[in-house]
Amino acid sequence: MTKIIIRQKSAWKLVDLREIWRYRELLYIFAWRDIKVRYKQTILGILWVIFQPIMTTFIFTFFFGNLAKIQSGGLPYSLFSLSGLIFWLFFSGSLQHASDSMVVNESIIKKVYFPKILLPLSSVITGLVDFSINLFLLLVYALMIGYFPRLIGLIILPFCLLLTSVTAVGLGLFLSSFNVKYRDVRYILPFFIQLLLFLTPVIYPLGIVSEKNRMIMALNPMSSVVELSRSVFSESYGLFPELLLISIVSSFIILFFGLAYFRKTERFFADIV
Repeated sequence: MTKIIIRQKSAWKLVDLREIWRYRELLYIFAWRDIKVRYKQTILGILWVIFQPIMTTFIFTFFFGNLAKIQSGGLPYSLFSLSGLIFWLFFSGSLQHASDSMVVNESIIKKVYFPKILLPLSSVITGLVDFSINLFLLLVYALMIGYFPRLIGLIILPFCLLLTSVTAVGLGLFLSSFNVKYRDVRYILPFFIQLLLFLTPVIYPLGIVSEKNRMIMALNPMSSVVELSRSVFSESYGLFPELLLISIVSSFIILFFGLAYFRKTERFFADIV
């Protein structure tokens, strides 16, 4: 007879990496299931992934680029907005799916033990598939209009992706835990994301903001991600080191508090979900 001993986890251990590694196959299964469910019984299938950034870029270019004449730092406004949009859509999509991951998987949580952190993580991994497609779309479009990515993009793009993922995981862990007890999250979050879009320099360059306000906006890691992504196509978008440092610190603080809150509430999920 196999004896299973369940011990209480250390209060100081925010995340058990060895346990996540042990359940890595389950993480892949969750991610693959989410991908299949997302495109099941859709007419256009994977084309829906590129429909959103294309249409959003078209609308932004028409209203903010052509009508409002918002500066784009020497880049065509369509490329200016699309380069920021692909990271923003990855962040917002991952956040929405991660926040709902516990409620959607209620039946699994109540039946069997597994590290619950796998559910929000799988949402971010699923978002990486859409991001990869949109990144390819961005590079193809840039080449079509005569803008070649700079070699430094090999460093900038992975860094931006890492910073976006860390921020999405941190907020996703917090919101998924909060959503278990307070179901208002699914109604408030779309408004919050819409508001945050205008507080992130997706439709305008960070350069038009005053120095004091730039420091405040840098507390939102996506501000630095969006602005830095444009430097792949233009040297004029080099970010100030102090702003980037603020965003990096802010991102990891968000991750820390997300992990801490998730760790604190995890043991109650099966009872109240």
